[in-house]
Amino acid sequence: MSGQKILMICGDYCEDYETMVPFQALLAVGHTVHAVCPDKKAGDTIATSIHDFEGDQTYSEKRGHNFALNASFADIRAEDYDALVIPGGRGPEYLRLNARVVAMVRHFFDADKPVAAVCHGAQLLAAARVLEGRTCSAYPACRPDVELAGGVYADIAIDAAVTDGNLVSAPAWPAHPAWIGQFLEVLGTRIEHSVTPQAQVAAQ
Repeated sequence: MSGQKILMICGDYCEDYETMVPFQALLAVGHTVHAVCPDKKAGDTIATSIHDFEGDQTYSEKRGHNFALNASFADIRAEDYDALVIPGGRGPEYLRLNARVVAMVRHFFDADKPVAAVCHGAQLLAAARVLEGRTCSAYPACRPDVELAGGVYADIAIDAAVTDGNLVSAPAWPAHPAWIGQFLEVLGTRIEHSVTPQAQVAAQ
């Protein structure tokens, strides 16, 4: 299949891994990914934060990398994209206050396009009122957001993901292999592995 055009809505202090890894992974398999942030343009950066799990009652937070945006928020139309990615971290907390962002999120659900949300990304889904009757995973502290929005919170392992129709969600970045893998399935992306003659010899 040909690559698809994917929108990633980012914000300052989105989680470092949850922004960088899906962006690069989706590009690596041939999709086009436009990373945008309200009031910023292509070439601008967002600050990211590193959320880690170190035995405390909640995650710890450290400053992450600067992440370069490659498209301008003012120029995009959700209708031009095939799918949506919402990173977690602190970004969704304030992005949900932006009426245009919320409208974009609703578009992908109204049009039944693939959506991948991780960790605190559920806060944005809840604000967009797209979780009614849907199963959604998120960072455990976001469980009330999911349930108050009428969703069914998926209480799964931190390295697991869940698919409900067009929505693929996961609790945090340790779930990237499952989350991205399931999202690729929903996108219809097919990855084939071939065994080279050299690999066959080495395996013997």
